Amino acid sequence: MTGKRFVKKGRPNAFVKVSGDEFRNRAFLEWVRKLCGEYWVVICVGGGTQINEAFETQGFPVKPHGPMGREMDSFPERQLHRDTLERNQVELQDLLHDMGISAAIEIPYIMLGNVLCPVNGDEMVHAAYLGFHQLFVVTTPERLEKKKAQFADLPKVEAVAF
Repeated sequence: MTGKRFVKKGRPNAFVKVSGDEFRNRAFLEWVRKLCGEYWVVICVGGGTQINEAFETQGFPVKPHGPMGREMDSFPERQLHRDTLERNQVELQDLLHDMGISAAIEIPYIMLGNVLCPVNGDEMVHAAYLGFHQLFVVTTPERLEKKKAQFADLPKVEAVAF
């Protein structure tokens, strides 16, 4: 069969960026269960509120976020930032596992060379855009309209709240 390629069609994929304020929400978890029936799902879990709390507890300044996210001055701040996100990642993995749901869970970091770089979770949506069939930004009801406006120019992105 020279000249012919056989390409197996896989299940479409979906990228979900979920706020650290929403990933424990039972309605969100049930929605993920349904989503996994249609898509291969990758979830990027945030944690801005938890990071702010951790910074305050450790006496680190909670600075305003710039356009790319949280700027940090020291290694201990960066380590606490990552540790907090990794705790959210593990907690979400456990919640999904206990419900029999299979999805990949990521945190908003990228490795460039040997440098680990934090990325604002919303920017991860932009980075993932070309690789996914559908993208979702899960946020709190209070932030929903802002997120809809923020992603209005990206037709594959849907902002949702529970």
